[in-house]
Amino acid sequence: MKKVFLASLFATATTSALLSAGVMTVAAPTAFAQAAQGSSDQITIKDPAEFNAYQNAITQTSPAAKASACESFLQQYPQSIVKKTVLEQLVQADAQIPNNTDKTIDAAQRLLQLEPNNLESIYLIALLKKQQAAANPGQAAQLLDDAAAMASKGLAATKPADVQQDGWDKQTAATFPVFYSILSNDQLYSKKDLKAAVDAFRTELEWMAKNNPDLTKVPPGLNDTLLLGQTYTQLTPPDMINGVWFLTRAENFAPANFKPQIDKQARYWYKRYHGKEDSFEAVLAASANSVFPPDGFTIAPAPTPKDIADGVVASTPDLTTLALQDKEYILANASKDNADKLWATLKDQVAQIPGTIMSVSDDGTQVKIAVTDDAKADKKPDFTINLKKPLTAAEKTKLAVGTDETNLIGTFDSYTQNPEEIIMRDGELQGEKKTPAHKPSAAHHRSSSN
Repeated sequence: MKKVFLASLFATATTSALLSAGVMTVAAPTAFAQAAQGSSDQITIKDPAEFNAYQNAITQTSPAAKASACESFLQQYPQSIVKKTVLEQLVQADAQIPNNTDKTIDAAQRLLQLEPNNLESIYLIALLKKQQAAANPGQAAQLLDDAAAMASKGLAATKPADVQQDGWDKQTAATFPVFYSILSNDQLYSKKDLKAAVDAFRTELEWMAKNNPDLTKVPPGLNDTLLLGQTYTQLTPPDMINGVWFLTRAENFAPANFKPQIDKQARYWYKRYHGKEDSFEAVLAASANSVFPPDGFTIAPAPTPKDIADGVVASTPDLTTLALQDKEYILANASKDNADKLWATLKDQVAQIPGTIMSVSDDGTQVKIAVTDDAKADKKPDFTINLKKPLTAAEKTKLAVGTDETNLIGTFDSYTQNPEEIIMRDGELQGEKKTPAHKPSAAHHRSSSN
């Protein structure tokens, strides 16, 4: 199963420390979002040299310069009262430097040692591990597992004391969709547990539907809606009703260049389950208005071979008028009662059986032929004719494997539904060629899923 599209949310908010002119104090930090600021507490740095080094580190405008200055400060003052503040600045600076994934993860892990519930660090590690998994197929499973472990930590995190509630709410709103997505993708791609993946995707979408339904219309919610639909179709047995719903839901909000790909998938599974495309547009329209299928939503399944066979019996007053292929289809697929009802009209009757020769026994007493179009296509016999007397050498030559023969006759003797086979007795090869009474088949056909 391949992703059709995926966009990552990666936004690192920058903050500025508030320095009082001439006073060696700084505002209490909140590194992840401006909205998380609001504490009026102040931290006093007593050592002027330490204060100058701190001020130098946090006022650098270049991410690379800030990262370097922060690292120098932490090495020089490992027990500083502003260690957490500088680590927060380091995490943000490292995250803005291209191709700096390992250092960003390292800085974030160091910050977590001081503040285990720092959501920015948890978020960065989880997201960067997921990105590393995509870039390193050989290590993808372990990296995804690592990302998922960090995502679980993020979902369980509690608000740090120096983060305001409204800021925390904004942080969770920004990060939880990504955490849920990582957990879902880990079940699908690393653990390869389709049922668990379905449950994880649904949990993700339930959270979005409750907190902000619009998140399901953009990545990662939109992409995971598509993956959920695809995963439903791969279950054993497949759940095509839910599969079609979430595929059409994704189609509604996908970028224009991806809509045809998703539409093709959705229509394929709809037709495979329903038998035809009628009412597909109604499902497409309904899924645009709801993240999940409404109560009572269903898609009528296509009629089964049994439905078709029983329907023909019910609608045919005289079963003897049916074409031979229709009779065989009913014997193979109808309920036992309906099959026996038809067999009562065939038993001990003599008939001409046109078909393709599949085999002739060495002693010339039995011929197997393929009569229906399906049997011919599969090159499997569906009729066995036991002959009155062995075939002559000339007759054996005439009944070469693969040739079509219309002059075989026999008496209906028995049948089996599984495997599908009709047994004839007292068979013979007529000397004269007679045109068999054979009407176009109304019921027997190969089921199509395309």
